[in-house]
Amino acid sequence: MTPQAKLIFTASLLLGTTITISSNHWIMAWAGLEINTLAILPLISKSHHPRAIEAATKYFLTQAAASALVLFSSMTNAWHTGQWDITQLTHPTSCLILTSAIAMKLGLAPFHFWFPEVLQGAPLATGLLLSTAMKFPPITLLFMTSPSLNPTLLTCMAILSTALGGWMGLNQTQVRKILAFSSISHLGWMTIIISYAPKLTLLNFYLYALMTTAVFLTLNSIKTLKLSTLMTTWTKTPALSAMLFLTLLSLAGLPPLTGFLPKWLIIQELTKQDMAATAIMISLLSLLSLFFYLRLAYCATITLPPHTTNHMKQWRTNNRTSTMIAILTVSSTMLLPISPMLPPIL
Repeated sequence: MTPQAKLIFTASLLLGTTITISSNHWIMAWAGLEINTLAILPLISKSHHPRAIEAATKYFLTQAAASALVLFSSMTNAWHTGQWDITQLTHPTSCLILTSAIAMKLGLAPFHFWFPEVLQGAPLATGLLLSTAMKFPPITLLFMTSPSLNPTLLTCMAILSTALGGWMGLNQTQVRKILAFSSISHLGWMTIIISYAPKLTLLNFYLYALMTTAVFLTLNSIKTLKLSTLMTTWTKTPALSAMLFLTLLSLAGLPPLTGFLPKWLIIQELTKQDMAATAIMISLLSLLSLFFYLRLAYCATITLPPHTTNHMKQWRTNNRTSTMIAILTVSSTMLLPISPMLPPIL
């Protein structure tokens, strides 16, 4: 892909995201989502591998269906109430259709089946965009419409997402698929709290994006796509593998790392809302995903490859993202002490 084409697609992604997150009118939000979908498709299929073409086709069909549902729900709402404003979504049928549409856009269970397949067919850099930047516009729409949506339905979908994200990731050997199921599991945590403390959902999303970016850039730097190749990286870049270990544990939500912060605050808020049983259930289900994070971390750092050849270790990796990886991994592991500063914001 030429640099000019890459520039156009990246600019279109930024434009689509900006239009969606800054719009008040449903048609503008829909247009932004469409621009985003069309801009990411060439980035998914740029390798021209049959798997990449299949991933791009699946992504296009799913996102087109979700966009049509967004348009349908907003038109139904406008038909009954005369309102095109995003925050004025009050008709029950429209709310139900919109919940399905955004779940489909995000890859939230039970509409999650496309996401692991698409991520597996895309390159790591595009996979990073699909896991973080492409989820931001639907999350903002969910944030703006959260007072109107059905909390019971969202809670059920969230628990299902956390359960399926954990269970389906257990027997995976492809790193991209594991990260896809990790994303589905994290979306469950974001969705369960959106009706009660929407700002916590955004905080969770920002920290998730930070940690996932660190993991994806590290994997891209060491050119790893499978668990079997991840086992051989310790001898090449020991420092980077050690930081990957900590970032994965942070993504799992273990204290005293950054990933514990949103889980802690969400459990606290659920308990305040008299939903202690729900908090216990989602916490136990996140132990499933902890297993495959530990498996990744074990493969990255604790397993040594079965060879005895002596060779020089690299003290410096030759890539342009090393500074970015350093900043992101430090942020992904050491932000928990800022938690006393958060209550005024939340």
